[in-house]
Amino acid sequence: MPPFEYIASITDRYQRLGYQTYRWFRAEEPPAFVPLSKPLSECKLGVVSTAGVYVKGQVAYFYKDDTSFRAIPKSTPVSEIRFSHITENYLPDARRDANCVFPIEPLRRLEAEGVVGQVADELFSCMGGIYSQRRVREELIPALTAEFARQEVDVVLLVPL
Repeated sequence: MPPFEYIASITDRYQRLGYQTYRWFRAEEPPAFVPLSKPLSECKLGVVSTAGVYVKGQVAYFYKDDTSFRAIPKSTPVSEIRFSHITENYLPDARRDANCVFPIEPLRRLEAEGVVGQVADELFSCMGGIYSQRRVREELIPALTAEFARQEVDVVLLVPL
């Protein structure tokens, strides 16, 4: 099977939805590498998944430029996890096993085994297919950063879809 051409596929999809040609983000510099100040076994781990995860009973995401996020309690049973994402064709595996894009059960095991000091009480998810880079920078990232600060998280695991 040939590799999937993600950028070409997304560019085509956005054009079909009526958006102008998408300008892909280009960083001026690579992100700074910041080593952990203590062992992972002593850290509180936060999680953000861009898979459009929500819990049964929460409002699903809007398909177009939704910069909201959902807080998912770490005690949530996998059977209660749902997905809503603009790129539905990427979700069949996630619907069979939510842990492949929202690793809630493996993280609980790592916490129980002491590999991770603690998994934060709430994990987060957002819609990964947000067209507006400005809204991601100005709305979503500051809101998630505030939530991680509120939970006193030491390190964050980003799980992209």
